[in-house]
Amino acid sequence: MILIDGKEIANQIKAEIAQEVKILREERGRAPHLAAVLVGNDPASETYVANKEKACFEVGMSSSVYKIPADTTEEKLLETIEFINNDTEIDGLIVQLPIPKHISANKVIESILPQKDVDGFHPVNVGRMVIGQPCYLPATPFGISMLLERNKIETSGKNCVIVGRSNIVGTPLSIMLSRNNPLANCTVTLCHSRTKDLAKICKTADILVAAIGQCEMITADYVKKGATVIDVGIHRVADSTRKSGFRLKGDVKFDEVAPLTEYITPVPGGVGPMTIIGLIMNTLKAFKGEIYS
Repeated sequence: MILIDGKEIANQIKAEIAQEVKILREERGRAPHLAAVLVGNDPASETYVANKEKACFEVGMSSSVYKIPADTTEEKLLETIEFINNDTEIDGLIVQLPIPKHISANKVIESILPQKDVDGFHPVNVGRMVIGQPCYLPATPFGISMLLERNKIETSGKNCVIVGRSNIVGTPLSIMLSRNNPLANCTVTLCHSRTKDLAKICKTADILVAAIGQCEMITADYVKKGATVIDVGIHRVADSTRKSGFRLKGDVKFDEVAPLTEYITPVPGGVGPMTIIGLIMNTLKAFKGEIYS
């Protein structure tokens, strides 16, 4: 069993990005700039945004956070997004999800300029991804793709089973891994809550991606020997022995599954750090005009 160290790979890529950003700043007179909009004070969202801001600073990028009260109106939020859209000094824009229920997430996502949509959620970027045109890839699937590439995990001709069909992870990743390119060419099965014989299907996977959002749902019964297992889930579980009062677990029952695998990601320290790298990479692409010139 080989542990896929997402934190170490993320640090390697950040060092590479920092070198490129240094050169670009000297050439263009400024660094790439990522703006994040945070609505309300959800602790998990605040942590995610703080981590993204920290990563920007580590690679020499600029970062701004727009904090908006939870009771803000949809109109006010859309005005903030329009303001950032029109700021030529900001290259990438994300609105941290989830947002309060009285605001339409779809309307918010669609209001972000596709050129600044570094989360890769706008219908234009999703559509471009589906038909194989250049686009900003959703950050978590992008991060998973980089994990597979950096660990030299063969994907071509492999059976990949993805458990979870969200628009953030499962669905876009299923598209990405089925494309005709050297980092994909998988035969992909996308499973979900209505899938019958789920364990049986998962056991056919050479690459199994758990993104179902249920703590430790994937047990040894779901995994064939020698598989690669990517755990996207993250759950806070009470633990009185920890200073924080909790520990983090994934969608995979790690201690039971790990001995069966060839490669496996831990939680924490697996996919999470690479999600932020995906976002940083997209911001760099936006600054360079690689997708939309």
